[in-house]
Amino acid sequence: MSLSASIHAVRGTFDLNVHLTAEPGRTLVLLGPNGAGKSTVLAAIAGTVPSDGTILINGRAVSDEETARRRVGYVFQDYLLFPHLSVLENIAFGPRAQGVARPAARATAAGWLERLGIPELADRRPTQLSGGQAQRVALARALASGPELLLLDEPLAALDVEVRDDVREELARHLREWGGLTIVVTHSLDDVASLAHDVVVLENGRETQRATVRELVRSPATPYVERLVAAWRED
Repeated sequence: MSLSASIHAVRGTFDLNVHLTAEPGRTLVLLGPNGAGKSTVLAAIAGTVPSDGTILINGRAVSDEETARRRVGYVFQDYLLFPHLSVLENIAFGPRAQGVARPAARATAAGWLERLGIPELADRRPTQLSGGQAQRVALARALASGPELLLLDEPLAALDVEVRDDVREELARHLREWGGLTIVVTHSLDDVASLAHDVVVLENGRETQRATVRELVRSPATPYVERLVAAWRED
């Protein structure tokens, strides 16, 4: 699975213009300050924000496809679980939306609960979940529909500091086991260090650095990255 995306999106006075490439089995992290355009990139790839340009997933242009046909799994910052559905039915929603019969969709959902180590949550409602549990359920829901590409928008930002490190390590392990292509949005170097194979820094709608994690830390290309690295080293 590969991605090649040329994205040009205008939202009010903000102009985003970026080109991304990503290879199979790797996690690409979009790093940047608030308002840099990171979430807009994910929304353009998912098809929820219009973009001038071409998006290729596995060499197939998806710019003109219906959003539902893109086979993209999307985990939002606050997870957006359906409050009226159980955990099992939340996860089964994706397969059901693709036309899978209810018993088969529930079986798929149960399989992902087992794989993520949370089968005991099947009958709970989202309001009964901790932040870490909700994050795992949201990840299971995104993966249950068999995506070609997984998009994670600040997946750890809603978690309490006390549990964030543990959930970050767990997320990194799940992404390695899944083996697909993932794009993660963050402004945290802790997320970059734990999750990334490759990093693209966005500032004011433009790419300002593309690097491996080691290259980013050793040779920050802009004052923003320099400040971020300096603060991270102090911690």
